[in-house]
Amino acid sequence: MKNTKSPESLISTTAREVPPSAIREFFDIVYSMPDCISLGVGEPDFNTPWRISDSGIYSIKDGNTHYTSNKGLLELRKLITSGFESRFGIGYSPEDEIIITLGVSQALDLALRSIINPGDEIIIVEPCYVSYKANISILHGVPVAVQADPSDGFRIDPEKIRAAVTPRTKAILLNYPSNPTGASLDRHALEKIAAVAVENNLLVLSDEIYSAITYENEHLSIAALPGMKERTVYLNGFSKSHAMTGWRLGYVMAPDYLIAPMLKIHQYTALCAPTMAQYAAIEAIEKGEKDVRSMKNEYFKRRNYIVTRFNDAGLKCHYPDGAFYVFPEISSCGMTSRDFALGLLKSKKVAVVPGTAFGAVGEGYIRCSYATSMENITNALDRIAEYVREL
Repeated sequence: MKNTKSPESLISTTAREVPPSAIREFFDIVYSMPDCISLGVGEPDFNTPWRISDSGIYSIKDGNTHYTSNKGLLELRKLITSGFESRFGIGYSPEDEIIITLGVSQALDLALRSIINPGDEIIIVEPCYVSYKANISILHGVPVAVQADPSDGFRIDPEKIRAAVTPRTKAILLNYPSNPTGASLDRHALEKIAAVAVENNLLVLSDEIYSAITYENEHLSIAALPGMKERTVYLNGFSKSHAMTGWRLGYVMAPDYLIAPMLKIHQYTALCAPTMAQYAAIEAIEKGEKDVRSMKNEYFKRRNYIVTRFNDAGLKCHYPDGAFYVFPEISSCGMTSRDFALGLLKSKKVAVVPGTAFGAVGEGYIRCSYATSMENITNALDRIAEYVREL
């Protein structure tokens, strides 16, 4: 009997149903407009500092083009763990409690794969990074969104997290400073969230990729709170802090009972992170602190300027605690976030991201990255102000 099924029917239900990235879908339009000013992509506009790049290049010239340990170079693991201990007073074993990964995205994927059984619930805080919901759903977990408070700069009320816990809850996924809002968490809020985790025997997956880009307040990791190291998966990397997005290098630190299953998955799916990127990261840790401070100082100036300009244009905008995003409110314009963003793109050739890309609570807002030059920011805000006046 002839097979009448199409080849497309062989695609898994999960792959068919997972939505494409709302950011990438929107920027397919942007890429067709080369004269557009983009405030959309969350990538440092700085090049990787030359000394870091040179270390990667020299590692290739020296023949370091082979696999490393699945966990990554021991020298790099020692530098990361000792740096964390110096900063927060909590020690991780470089042999058993850290894996160097292909960016933080892979680190998060390893963590989720290691803990989710079908039907397990993972609490996320919206607005949040676009991949969180999809990554959980791909593994047949259930993302449970709690909404941050727009009136408090999109900071989360820990009691909302407590109220979202059910018998199926496995973990709480945090990202602070946040993409897309720049909101962070202070010690008081972290202690309350930690109490929820301890009382309900939950894990905390803590994505702290923007921790080096904080402004007025010192960043504190939830892993450093009493009793939290044993139930925290700490995620970080070099993409944002050292302008190393294309190097694809991150890491995950956790107790050995969590690292062990993550390492098995890592062994089968990636083997190890790129060797030359790991040598570059060693240089970044040892001699890159001045570069990090310089980039953060520039982001700080841009932050203050862009927030002022949005408020002057009549679009309410809070000062983010960290990262390099603002999340201005556009609801006063009488348009949806998507319509506002598309109208701005078509009429003024300025690209921003609709707030709904980050969850339903993002309706009425847009995300703008100030990881671009002051010239671009100035010109973009001139056009945005003109667009608002013409509505």
